[in-house]
Amino acid sequence: MPVTRASDNTNPPVGDDCRILLLSAYDAHSHRQWRGTLGDMFPEYQWTCLSLPPRHFAWRVRGNSLSWAFNHRQTLTDNYDLLIVTSLTDLSSLRGFVPELARLPTLAYFHENQFAYPPSPGQRGAHQENNLSAQMINFYTALCADRIAFNSDWNRRSFFAGLDALLKKLPDQVPDGLSQQLQKNSSVLAVPLPDHLYNARAGNSSDTRRFNPPEDVLQIVWNHRHEYDKGPALLLAIVQQLVQLELPFRLHLLGQRFRSEPAEFSRIRALLTAYYARHAIEPGITDWLPSRDDYEAVLAQSDIVLSTALHDFQGLSVMEAAARGCVPLAPAALAYPEYIDPACLYATEGLTVQQQSMTACEKIITWHRAWQYPQSSRPVADVRKFSATAMRKPWAALLASLMTV
Repeated sequence: MPVTRASDNTNPPVGDDCRILLLSAYDAHSHRQWRGTLGDMFPEYQWTCLSLPPRHFAWRVRGNSLSWAFNHRQTLTDNYDLLIVTSLTDLSSLRGFVPELARLPTLAYFHENQFAYPPSPGQRGAHQENNLSAQMINFYTALCADRIAFNSDWNRRSFFAGLDALLKKLPDQVPDGLSQQLQKNSSVLAVPLPDHLYNARAGNSSDTRRFNPPEDVLQIVWNHRHEYDKGPALLLAIVQQLVQLELPFRLHLLGQRFRSEPAEFSRIRALLTAYYARHAIEPGITDWLPSRDDYEAVLAQSDIVLSTALHDFQGLSVMEAAARGCVPLAPAALAYPEYIDPACLYATEGLTVQQQSMTACEKIITWHRAWQYPQSSRPVADVRKFSATAMRKPWAALLASLMTV
């Protein structure tokens, strides 16, 4: 069946008449949450989604067009009105394999960009070549799309800074104005948070748990992937300092785990186990929580959500915890300053890991002391503007503009 662009119709499709194909090339947790929430926000549209598992990164990024074009051709050519792809989709190759897709108005959504990832320890040779390949796919996919949307301004700025630097390195025959052309077609539109996250905290109103008596244990959540780019060295330094100061705290190490993890995590767990035993503190949670309800319950009962990330293009885990009432403590960098009060940010630029840990711990200690008094208040990170309800209007405007191109 031939594919018809919305622009070929006198009237653009609406509601049940609108068919959207969404392709998620490396379907990590945040990508699944985004596409699921987007579908929930617009149940009036007919959604078809193809996704590929988040493993074998180099092959997944270079081979997604091959996998889809020859394994799912019938689905790809099923008469859609709009195509949405994630930034790791090899859109230029996919359009070559499946020419019908070139007729569809297309949105490329950037959860991240491959220009701003910190290099992994020992990244050399083939790893650098894979990184360059992923950067070029980001670039070509952006050029093929009618519109580009980034989940934060930091993501957008770092993409274009990296792209401009790459284009300057290319030896010759580079067309002029490519970056400027893409910037004109780009916008910032965050991944929405599900509305239920904003419900009252586990048995309390959203304004409670402001008072921590001296014997109360401060509950800190670190809810990120257990990988190098989430700053395990800094996390270890912070835990070491809090233990040395004998601050009564409990750390919940949440977040996704993998078969191999940075060595710092085993040291952190050993350090915490000894500390809890020495001070008769109930241990924090250090296991993966497969139940979403259990995970959100821990957030709702905690005081601080801590980030030590070396990169975070939006910071969904911090946003989720803030929506459930946690006070965020994050680096004064990346996407965090876009929605977190400066009082909740710690300095990182030009500082060693040890110095960064000291600035973060100073805030934790100050908050712990202040929150022991009933009249004290806690900083609030207002993330209500990122709720699905609040973001339905800008997302609807973007989708509508594409279907009337």
